[in-house]
Amino acid sequence: MRGGHSFVERLILRKWFWFLFLLASFTYPIYRSVTRVLPPPLPRSHQVGDFRLTNEFDVPFGSREIQGKVAIASFMFTTCPTTCPGLMEKMKEIQKRVRGLGENIALLSFSVDPVNDTPAVLHRYARSLQANPHVWNFLTGPREQLEEVLIQGFKVPMGEDKEIVSGILGEEEITLWDIVHTEKLVLLDGEQFVRGYYSTDKNSINQLMIDVGLLHNRASY
Repeated sequence: MRGGHSFVERLILRKWFWFLFLLASFTYPIYRSVTRVLPPPLPRSHQVGDFRLTNEFDVPFGSREIQGKVAIASFMFTTCPTTCPGLMEKMKEIQKRVRGLGENIALLSFSVDPVNDTPAVLHRYARSLQANPHVWNFLTGPREQLEEVLIQGFKVPMGEDKEIVSGILGEEEITLWDIVHTEKLVLLDGEQFVRGYYSTDKNSINQLMIDVGLLHNRASY
């Protein structure tokens, strides 16, 4: 020690030390942001194309309403006895996780059972899921039109009703039906180009959220 002060004490008394300290504090974050390597853009698959269906409020809804928004599409039907309940729980989770994007995100659930899933049925179903109508829409329409949107546009299957189990419960004969549809979630950019298909396991959902952020934060898709 010299003059009753340690080296560190003498150092912090120097004006030039504080000048360099503040300079480094301000310039390092700027340096990091300039030199940071952004992830490559997500691959673009194909464009879904224009479509016009009907939402749970019995109002026309389609590609025009999601133009410029990042969109996540799912495929379901309200009486689905197998995968749909779990899938809709995942969509509820996604709805919570994208709240910070406001109305710049669109969640779409396409019914593959247009005969039974009328707008009124979808409205009750949406309310049971606490779906935010400003973000999450449930869509139906004529079967031929839905098949065109799903099979030709999204490139996902849409099959016919099929019996999966039949039996007697008490004095009632019970038959459960299923309809072939994908369990995948589909990510669209603001121009309705498909940017990815995702499973509903934890890792896939986390990757979907990362990719949603990438699309949202880029100046152009």
